[in-house]
Amino acid sequence: MSEVNLDQHGRRRSVTVAFRVSPEEAQLIDAQVAMSGMTKQDYITARLLNREVKVVPSSRLQKALREHMDAAYRELRRIRDGTGVNPELEATLEILTKTFAALGVEPEIADVDKEDAAVKTMARR
Repeated sequence: MSEVNLDQHGRRRSVTVAFRVSPEEAQLIDAQVAMSGMTKQDYITARLLNREVKVVPSSRLQKALREHMDAAYRELRRIRDGTGVNPELEATLEILTKTFAALGVEPEIADVDKEDAAVKTMARR
């Protein structure tokens, strides 16, 4: 007997759809799901059916954003000159940027930018 779930509109969800992705694609999907605040099933269904994905603020979303931002920050510090940015990091940064823009969060000046400004304004002797 197959498992039957109901969606938010009371419709039966009795069909399973499965597909394979690379580990990198799975990581990006998981990041996007975590940063949406939705379940993976609801997120993927919304994306595949071209429905709007609304970011719902929650403590779970805040934790996911913090974790992804910490990882992105560490990676950017490692590759400070901007070379060698992999597509996964680029996609994660784009997701984070869109998510924070949608939440109305004003960006702070990053430590790296403060350091760069300090170096540029140093007087030569």
